[in-house]
Amino acid sequence: MTDRNLLLYGDNFEFLRDERKFPASCVDLVYLDPPFNSNAGYNVLFKDISGVPSAAQIQAFDDTWTWDTKAAESLSILTEDASTPSQLKGLITTFHKFLGQSPMLAYLVQMAARLVHLRRVLKPTGSLYLHCDPTASHYLKLVLDGIFGPENFRSEIIWRRTGSHNKVERWAPIHDTIFFYSATGDYTWNHPRRPYMRGHVEEHFVKDDKGWRTDYYGNVLTGAGTRNGESGKTWKGFDPTAKGRHWAVPGALLADLDEDLSKLGQKAKMDRLFELGHITITPGEAWPMYQRYVKPSEGPAAPDIWAFQPYTKGTVFGTDDGIDEDVRWLSSKDKERLGYPTQKPLGLLQQIIDASSRPGDVILDPFCGCGTTIDAVETLNRETPQERNRRWIGIDVTHLAINLIKQRLDRFDPPSAYDVDGEPKDMEGARQLFKDSPYQFQYWACGLVRAWPTGATIANPKKGKKGADRGIDGERHFADDNKGMKSILIQVKGGKLSSALVRDFRGTIEREQAALGIIITLEKPTKAMRQEASSAGSYVSPSDKTDLTPKVQLVTIEQLLASGNPRQPGGVKLPPNADIDRTFKKAAKSDQAGLFQKME
Repeated sequence: MTDRNLLLYGDNFEFLRDERKFPASCVDLVYLDPPFNSNAGYNVLFKDISGVPSAAQIQAFDDTWTWDTKAAESLSILTEDASTPSQLKGLITTFHKFLGQSPMLAYLVQMAARLVHLRRVLKPTGSLYLHCDPTASHYLKLVLDGIFGPENFRSEIIWRRTGSHNKVERWAPIHDTIFFYSATGDYTWNHPRRPYMRGHVEEHFVKDDKGWRTDYYGNVLTGAGTRNGESGKTWKGFDPTAKGRHWAVPGALLADLDEDLSKLGQKAKMDRLFELGHITITPGEAWPMYQRYVKPSEGPAAPDIWAFQPYTKGTVFGTDDGIDEDVRWLSSKDKERLGYPTQKPLGLLQQIIDASSRPGDVILDPFCGCGTTIDAVETLNRETPQERNRRWIGIDVTHLAINLIKQRLDRFDPPSAYDVDGEPKDMEGARQLFKDSPYQFQYWACGLVRAWPTGATIANPKKGKKGADRGIDGERHFADDNKGMKSILIQVKGGKLSSALVRDFRGTIEREQAALGIIITLEKPTKAMRQEASSAGSYVSPSDKTDLTPKVQLVTIEQLLASGNPRQPGGVKLPPNADIDRTFKKAAKSDQAGLFQKME
């Protein structure tokens, strides 16, 4: 593996099973949110499918799994491969008998095949978080037990994913499940904590001019169980052993000190804390107690229920946020929302990465979608710079997602450094992509100039919007004055070319009142096409009226591949002083909605 960040296009199963690209024990943390059609009725998900339809590439946006030749192949691999854990083989055989050749079984066998390899690539200290919903979580829990072993199950996290569902004849479904497993018993865990509630602090702490300090019975310096060493001996007349306990100085109390007591013995530490006034002895009390000032960053250990509570602002100590607001679901008007249907909030991924990884670790998201995991790693790297930052690997099966992630990364300054694998690197690869999937070719070509493919539907990019794009395959924006953003319309042509398509595109540019139009072609444009484009005239920039920019431009895939720079694509002329990256790069994390206005 390379030591650079990686963005991979293709089927994650094919990448994961390639030991040259993913050798054993090369990843520290895995987060996956595999697509699943949880809105389908159970009579559909569990229905046996007769026959074997021709297999199609599973698309991350499709959110569906069907019983086809790929599912049958996964079943065969799991039941016949010697590397499959025996417990998993028996489980899959039972699932097959129980579920039949249903979409649910197709989902489970293809997920199991991937999870086997995800366990292989995890380091012994690594962890995996699998995000799902109650539709299939009970099956996935058994699959994970069969691969990781029940002893390596750590947590079932309940995350509140929405506000409410009013039109249901059952308890409103508002949560997702996140399973947390470790590769072994020796795994990375950074002991995350949640802040106290303000009411708790006001009830159990005392406020003075320095803040809120501890002052309540039970704030003792002992732990459960007896010890034979110094921590079990009598101190200042108090015998912990007599009550089945031992002396234990809280780490937070030592962390508050301006001096290092780490080399002192237990009784010497307590003597020094008593001298400094942090330990008090009150006549008649059963134990000495300590006093310290509580910090907003302190609180109880983070629980396994992550549920934002609306209208609770001001109830959390040390912040104006509401309960669990950092993992709040994305509302329909949320500035962070990109238009991707299964997008998760940035805070959710940051919490997972903070808890289960360290600087220098490698984080993998094999269903990276719109790139929230990648964004979370990049954001944390910049907020807490270390000598060795965390690295990321993202895999997705659509160029639509890869394009979106690239644009999302453009806003970081300095730019994120990463390699892309699986995309066409030359004309032969470009022609093959067009032959295999014209829509994927279109999405990829738009990405070469950092344009969003307006003809795509987020829900199903394989099909596109037939008849709805009006000759517009993509769009990008720029600013060269103070009157707002201006549009560059994109049209992609992989097949037959003619001057008529240029003439029609000119009409589209005028109708949409766009500043410029670019036609990206797989083959070289004809002389008649170039003449038609020239007759469209020029765009005159308000900032420099002497520099004319062709209003309709023809650029080939070959030119774009040769330049390799989407910000200054080869063969494309932009207006002088045009802020072409303003739409993406300069927006803050909390203002991403403006970056991708054209996505929906």
